[in-house]
Formats: sequence, structure tokens, C-alpha cells
Amino acid sequence: MSMNIVLLEPEMPANTGNIGRTCVATGTKLHLIKPLGFEITDKMVKRAGLDYWPHLNYEVYENFEDFLEKNPDCIGKLYMATTKARHIYTEVAYEPDSYLMFGKESAGIPEEILVKYEDYCMRIPMEYNIRSLNLSNSVAIVLYEALRQHQFAQMELQGHLHRLHWHEE
Repeated sequence: MSMNIVLLEPEMPANTGNIGRTCVATGTKLHLIKPLGFEITDKMVKRAGLDYWPHLNYEVYENFEDFLEKNPDCIGKLYMATTKARHIYTEVAYEPDSYLMFGKESAGIPEEILVKYEDYCMRIPMEYNIRSLNLSNSVAIVLYEALRQHQFAQMELQGHLHRLHWHEE
């Protein structure tokens, strides 16, 4: 199982760094579509991703068409997060190798793209007066739902406490 996160024109390096860290923790590939609001070498990206960034499986594309051309297998499993969607993210039956796409922080995914993929648009429920959630939080919410649907395949499911001996006095 290998999920994919697609960021269309991300603007904030800290969000992308946090998303990169989430991708490493879940074995997910990160796809970055230009223009980016920062350089990949930006210290804010690295700081947010901490020491995980060198382990990140990612690819950068010139534009959305370049992404589609290089990932023909995404057709039929490219899900777009938008506040304009009719369906909630938990209503989607995600394939084990789905592509979960998120737009830039200031504007989301352009409507000319959304109308072509209307049946693949999903939203995270929010109060009516809220414009949107933080990008890295949105990615985590949707990605973990997709992973949950596949029983978190190939992920560590159990932690282990280090049993300390406490003495009652």
C-alpha cells in the first residue's frame, strides 16, 4: 500500500515540512506541483520536517499537466479536498494507492480543475463561518482516514510501554 499526497502550489514552507514529516511517518509519497512559495532547501521546510526530510519520497512537477502526464495511474483515484465539495472525506472509499490532492493555502484548488473532477471532490466538515483548516492538519485528517480504511497496512499498530518499577512507600 502506498498512498500519495499531492500539493498544488503550496505557499508556506512550514506546512509543507509538516506534511513531509507525516508522509515519512506513513510511507506516503509527496507530490509537489509548482510554483512553490519557497525553495525546497528553505530552512523552514527542513525545520518543520526536522530530520525526516532526507527520508521523504517526493517529486516536483512543473504544473498540473506535468503531474498528470507523469502519473497516469492517478486517473480514477485522484481525490481533491475542497470546501466546495458535496461529499465528506469519510464517504470516499479510497484505493490503497490513492492520490489525495490539496490546493495552496490562500486559494485552494482552482475551480477549473475541480469541475473536471467533481465526482472526486471531498470536504472536511467545518462550522459555516470558517474559511478552511490549516493545510497540514487537513492532509493529516484525510490521509489517516484513507489509511484507516485499509487497516493501517504495513504500519506499526502497537506501542510498548517501558515498565518502570514504582515503589509505594
